[in-house]
Amino acid sequence: MSYAVKELFLTLQGEGAQTGMRAVFLRFAGCNLWSGLERDRARAVCQFCDTDFVGTDGPRGGKFRGADALAQAVQQEWGPTEEHRLVVCTGGEPLLQLDAALIDALHGLGFRIAVESNGTIAAPPGIDWLCISPKAGSETVQRNGDELKLVYPQADLLPETVAGWDFRHHFLQPMDSPMQQENVAAAIAYCLANPKWRLSLQTHKLTGIP
Repeated sequence: MSYAVKELFLTLQGEGAQTGMRAVFLRFAGCNLWSGLERDRARAVCQFCDTDFVGTDGPRGGKFRGADALAQAVQQEWGPTEEHRLVVCTGGEPLLQLDAALIDALHGLGFRIAVESNGTIAAPPGIDWLCISPKAGSETVQRNGDELKLVYPQADLLPETVAGWDFRHHFLQPMDSPMQQENVAAAIAYCLANPKWRLSLQTHKLTGIP
């Protein structure tokens, strides 16, 4: 299989339960909820995405022929350190491309695999950390995992809507928009009133980390 990768880079995880962890970010190109083109945003299911996932022209991005080639690129980006190897597969929507062959190749190099998905595609076996961030207007088929990260507020997808889903960690992440301060305040207020939920801030934006 050929994998289309927007970018591949070493950083610290900026949000959610693994905030601050050293990780290689493997950003796949493409998404099933938005084309990534501004001309299509108003018609997209997900209209608030803040990530460029179009094409393969990002840092160390490209088309990788086969799982071993992509896994080797991840290892090269990580470097010689053997401990706590973590790769975060994101996008776009990573489950459009992440498959058993790549999971096996990354595990073979000692990586723990984290995935950040919109939940519209069932996750394959072998993922070590599964974060689902559902979007209003889409059908979420993956309703269990390690981490539920709900961008807040979404008028048609409230925390109460996902109350019965099976996740170990529950995060509200304020929507990045011109209403940022109001969204942060609303998320804080909800977490204070509902202690099951924790606040997730995008610390990479606060600190300038890629």
